[in-house]
Amino acid sequence: MNQCTKVTAKKIKIGLVEIGDSFGGQYYFPYSVGILRAYAEKKIAPDVIYKFLPIIYKRGNTERHIENLCKADIIFFSAYLWNFKASLEIARRVKWERPEILIAFGGPQVPESKEKLSAFLRKYPFIDIASFGAGEIPFLRIIERHRDRRWDVVPSIGYRRPDNSIAFNKFKENIQDINEIPSPYLSGIFDELIMDNPEEIWQGRIETNRGCPFTCAFCYWGKKSERTIRQFDLDRICNEIDWLGKNKIEFVFCCDANFGILNRDFNIARKVADSKMAVGYPKAFSVQNTKNSRESILNLQKILNDAGLQKGVNLALQSLNEETLKYIGRSNIDNKTYTELQRLLTKSNIPTFTDLIIGLPGETYESFTKGVSEIIASGQHNRIQFINLTILENTLMAKPEYQKEHGLKIVETELIPHHSSLDMKESIIETQRLVTATRSMPEEDWKRARVFSWMASLLHFDKLLQIPFIVLHEVCGIAYKDLIEIFMKRQGGQTVLADILSVFEEKAAGIQAGGSEYSKSEKWLNITWYPDELMLITMSAEGRIEKFYNEAEERLLSFTKDYAGMIEPEIISNAVRLNRSVLKQPFFTEDITVKCSYNIWEIYQAALRGAHAAPVRGGFTNSIDRTTQHWTSREEWCREVIWYGNKRGDYIYSVKI
Repeated sequence: MNQCTKVTAKKIKIGLVEIGDSFGGQYYFPYSVGILRAYAEKKIAPDVIYKFLPIIYKRGNTERHIENLCKADIIFFSAYLWNFKASLEIARRVKWERPEILIAFGGPQVPESKEKLSAFLRKYPFIDIASFGAGEIPFLRIIERHRDRRWDVVPSIGYRRPDNSIAFNKFKENIQDINEIPSPYLSGIFDELIMDNPEEIWQGRIETNRGCPFTCAFCYWGKKSERTIRQFDLDRICNEIDWLGKNKIEFVFCCDANFGILNRDFNIARKVADSKMAVGYPKAFSVQNTKNSRESILNLQKILNDAGLQKGVNLALQSLNEETLKYIGRSNIDNKTYTELQRLLTKSNIPTFTDLIIGLPGETYESFTKGVSEIIASGQHNRIQFINLTILENTLMAKPEYQKEHGLKIVETELIPHHSSLDMKESIIETQRLVTATRSMPEEDWKRARVFSWMASLLHFDKLLQIPFIVLHEVCGIAYKDLIEIFMKRQGGQTVLADILSVFEEKAAGIQAGGSEYSKSEKWLNITWYPDELMLITMSAEGRIEKFYNEAEERLLSFTKDYAGMIEPEIISNAVRLNRSVLKQPFFTEDITVKCSYNIWEIYQAALRGAHAAPVRGGFTNSIDRTTQHWTSREEWCREVIWYGNKRGDYIYSVKI
């Protein structure tokens, strides 16, 4: 070859797609593809010449996304439940425009078994390679082998051969030290994203370790990690926190499965708190707490709570039914830790919210509603998040034999997040596979459980009747389950309560028929709401709050006739009237005073602290502050009270007695 002749290899252009939803007008940094790119840039063979195209990170502008991606030689899609169909449509159309472009999919939506992965590639013929499990090494090897197409040496993939047959590489190539994987924050990848998109407000994800020692049947976390925990260096994590603070990232989600499982997590929590004190960011730091460690969770949450970094501590119980916990692989997680922790956090004035899943195997209507009642009685008065059971790919629940054993009825429904904007000009609707009945909870019972959960949310956690509920529980020992079920019956002449029940029943039936979990409202902020939230908004806007309280008082008085020797009807009337007066509503401009003949507020506040106060007759004056917080439009009230107050249950005014 002539010495003057230069051989220039073609530059491989690489497209990256990780589509996310907007949360309050903010987008998460596309962490998954960011960390893949960071690893590849560090490890790629020196003879490979490449260029990464700008990351596609949000919905909308599909035509422009396709136009830009058609410039690529390889496109990698990070596929999750919430972006799967949008990713498929973009990939399909790019392949139609330019068949020579290599299309690769990875992420939790890619099946891991040979049979399911082969079926996946046959179903979506425009996908050339599908990668399962950890993505860093397959991502790197696909780029390096782009020219010779030696996919047989790439680990953990299924791929399409030139004759269109499907091959499967089960073998793995593990990264021995995860600190070989650079940070997408510290490597400059997200600096580039910020510079290219100056109009965006970003949210952060941070990963301090990988792995989970638990193997819940509905979750991919523990299975994916093979129950081991591997740690990123503490210096790297601290530098990432500094980067997030410097770039004024308000909300950071910690991706660890069990924050607090390692002693060093206290150092991380203190570092985040110090960053907020020093530079004002992040403003919020959301974590998934470890299991079976009451002391660690309590002390960590004190650090985060004292720094104002948490709206509430998430206690992920999922179920209190022992049989259910066995079926879903959580029998090694001690629920007593959670109930004790609930009481300790309440006494420490740290707000909490509890996760319960509806439709788990072995759960019945009775066991589910009894569990709700016990959780409230243990001190959970801020929020129970009632979650519909979703079947996730690659979990134990995704196996047909498991579904058959437990009689799972699965329905494909729209996947639209709560409090998400309806403005997106996007015709591609994501879906999810919800369980709407089981052998132990048939369809009618599932519907009742779903209605019960919305009724509990509306009456107790949205605080419409929380005061009389707590008073009746404290004075008479009436179970919260029984109090909620009072409102799941129809009585003649009570139209508001009947309408509430009808709306909830129709919504539950709609989900079973494939409808959305949440309620859409163009009128109120043009977003999706929890059904109980929209019910409260609607009652307020239609001027039906007063009638609701009249009907509720009548029903409670009727129910408690059997408790005549234990409680005076006047106590109930006082409690209902006081609750009506403290419920936050728009357009109130003056403080008011409510007089009660019993110490209702004292009983209520004692219960919230985990204490007990007996009823005392006398003259009690309750001064209600309606002016420190006030809302001059219903839209403002919807946003600041109903939406933003959800997890901390901030629905009532402050009171002085």
